[in-house]
Amino acid sequence: MKVESYKIKGWKEKETGVLISENEDWILVNHIPADYTLDGFKLYRKRFVKKRISKTSEKQIERVLNLKGKKTPELKEFVFNNVLETLKWSEKKYGLFEFQDKGETELFYGKINRTENDILIIDMVKSNGKVEIDYDFEFSLNKIRSITFETDYFESIRLLMADERKN
Repeated sequence: MKVESYKIKGWKEKETGVLISENEDWILVNHIPADYTLDGFKLYRKRFVKKRISKTSEKQIERVLNLKGKKTPELKEFVFNNVLETLKWSEKKYGLFEFQDKGETELFYGKINRTENDILIIDMVKSNGKVEIDYDFEFSLNKIRSITFETDYFESIRLLMADERKN
């Protein structure tokens, strides 16, 4: 098990996770949002990773996770791909996707409405699970820095969205 922290271009706070896998474009981690808590998975786009850190605090987290008997999880049906294909995969598997772009405090939940060149237009999934079809905000696929799935909050939004569909 290897714990790393990542300094992301344009973000103030470092991001931390258990390294699962990587390719030339992405780093996949079991996300550590605080202290010794594992919460879902996060993909970091390497071109926005300014620095990778594995020092004293990361070693301490590794130690605690090992003492807790935690293992590096496997994602059997996950395959590295480009941004758009990864968002499509998440939407197909979970019904929605979550990503972050240049704003580190903003999380975007949605479904693909359409794409035009390198622009992604989404139907926003709001925190109450309602899908805002007329959202039509444009995101540059080139500016997306991370894609997240299976966190507690992600699962909560997914369940709310599924419940909204029933009503």
